[in-house]
Amino acid sequence: MNYPIYLDYNATTPCASEVIEAMLPYFGTHFGNAASKSHPYGWMAENAVEEAREKIAHLIGAKAKEIIFTSGATESINLGIKGTFEAYQGEKQHYITAWTEHKAVLDTFAEIQKKGAEVTYLPVDSMGNISMEELENSILPHTKLICLMWANNETGVIHPVEKIADLAESKNIIFFTDAVQAAGKIPVFTKGIHLMAISAHKLYGPKGVGALYVRHNHDLPKPLAQIHGGGHEKGMRSGTLNVPAIVGFGKASELRLAEMNAEALRLEFLRNRLEKGVLEIPDTFLNGSQEFRLPHVTNISYGEVEGEELLKKVNQKVAVSSGSACTSISPKPSHVLQAMGLSSDLGRASIRFSLGKNTSETDIDLTIDWVKKVVLELRK
Repeated sequence: MNYPIYLDYNATTPCASEVIEAMLPYFGTHFGNAASKSHPYGWMAENAVEEAREKIAHLIGAKAKEIIFTSGATESINLGIKGTFEAYQGEKQHYITAWTEHKAVLDTFAEIQKKGAEVTYLPVDSMGNISMEELENSILPHTKLICLMWANNETGVIHPVEKIADLAESKNIIFFTDAVQAAGKIPVFTKGIHLMAISAHKLYGPKGVGALYVRHNHDLPKPLAQIHGGGHEKGMRSGTLNVPAIVGFGKASELRLAEMNAEALRLEFLRNRLEKGVLEIPDTFLNGSQEFRLPHVTNISYGEVEGEELLKKVNQKVAVSSGSACTSISPKPSHVLQAMGLSSDLGRASIRFSLGKNTSETDIDLTIDWVKKVVLELRK
């Protein structure tokens, strides 16, 4: 197939060749079940899992025992939020999040609201930033958890995680961050954080595997298991481990740690070049704060064009999305851009460009030319 230029790395990334190579033996030669403790097949698989756990922990600054494997970030988010709600069962419970969170977070909070939880959804300003003052004022005596993402998947805006962690710590409240778009792209840490969701396929690892970081050595409750049957992963997530995918996740984490900083500088240069070129088109607008954001992401709105037609035409030569891959099939405007105050028409006529390892200067220049051509044609 003659694929278009790929600028949708926030949706997913290709597996690095080293990751594929590391995984292959665990499909065939070393096919054992990591829970088989009585023979070498199981030992080999278990060793591979524990090595990967170390590498993933190293990427985020955690201890290996604090990494719980899941099928991906959506499961990690469900385990973190629903598991915490169940851990406080019988108590009055209040949670704080923001309107710009990923749907996996918003939909999970909607579920625990049905079961009696109170949830405060923080607004954001036109740049996508939350107010720390508003966050602090939202805390109630029965607030159990603050859930705010590290970096936004649609705009790249980075929340002040360190300040949020300090506030949560001072109030003895669990802090859960969805770090899916941040881990492996920018340095992250676990100080003051109790729960963190990460995903392999966003950092050049395989799909279908993720992790929940669960902080040890503190007094607040840990989430209760949502999947039962064998007590795997310290009783927090039962089920036979996906050994090849976990090995791939570990290798991808190791690679990202080595190349992340240099790659961030390269991509920031390319992202800025893309923005400069595309924003030369009249009546175009950059969405989100430029002060604190991911180096490889930009979100741009286009006036005087119809959103669905714009996306369809641009995707003929450049693979992009209008927002999260989980909701991009919907013609509705992005909930993130709506929360930032964009009109429905501009929200629909917005494109997220997310760059990655295979993005070249030539790709960027071709993209600028193509987007200009499409927008000007649609405005005729």
